Amino acid sequence: MIENLASEIRKKIGNRAPKIGIILGSGLGGLANEIKDSLTIPYQEIAGFPQSTVAGHQGKLIIGSLGGQEVLCLQGRFHLYEGHPPATINKVITCLKLLGIKELIITNAAGSLHEDMPAGSLMLISDHIGLNTPNPLFGPDDEKYGPRFPDMSNAYDSDIRDKIKAIASKEHIKLFEGVYFLSLGPCFETPAEIRTIKTLGGDAVGMSTVPEVICAVHCGIKVLGISVITNLGTGLKSGSQSHEETLTQAQEAAGKLQTLIKKYLENKANG
Repeated sequence: MIENLASEIRKKIGNRAPKIGIILGSGLGGLANEIKDSLTIPYQEIAGFPQSTVAGHQGKLIIGSLGGQEVLCLQGRFHLYEGHPPATINKVITCLKLLGIKELIITNAAGSLHEDMPAGSLMLISDHIGLNTPNPLFGPDDEKYGPRFPDMSNAYDSDIRDKIKAIASKEHIKLFEGVYFLSLGPCFETPAEIRTIKTLGGDAVGMSTVPEVICAVHCGIKVLGISVITNLGTGLKSGSQSHEETLTQAQEAAGKLQTLIKKYLENKANG
């Protein structure tokens, strides 16, 4: 039960009451090191909490101060390709809602579909394509969490995106904006698949995020999504794809991502 999971976490975090959640993607766990006065809880110490199994996802829940705001950070996410049922992602995100999270910052590592958006770039997610996604809302709907048919027209909150773009401009950080396409993985896409995704309107492709965003929108959490571009899609460059390359490029771009998120939180703290 979602309520039981939220209760289990509340027992461990005491009177802390973060309103902002952060989900860190592959190789992007370094932001968690910036969190001050932190309480760290390994996932395996939370009864009923799923486990991360992928390199670059440490599997820790961290609560503390970042940019003057109390945050709850998931250092490690849950991918469908790991075998997690889609409903597991819904349980985790809805649990965050019950814990008081109002806004969710979601990061990921993604492949670019444009040669002029190279590895090391940041892409602000304006929308997504998840037509091949096993929807995490399948099954009976509990109206106390959200509506049967959630509206996805502003899934990546436009007001938050405007604020992030203003911060990027002020900090002289080049920030692309585009559509994220979900590929279930775990294999990298073929050249033909990359061409198809580009034709459908995707600007970057990855193996996460979309189920989390669907669940967040369903339960009324505002979403900010940022992709760290770690590679060009298959066929757009010579050579093979590897998860090791993804982790390396994510670490190199992480500094820019950390600056954006910390400045955004500082601005919120200062009203």
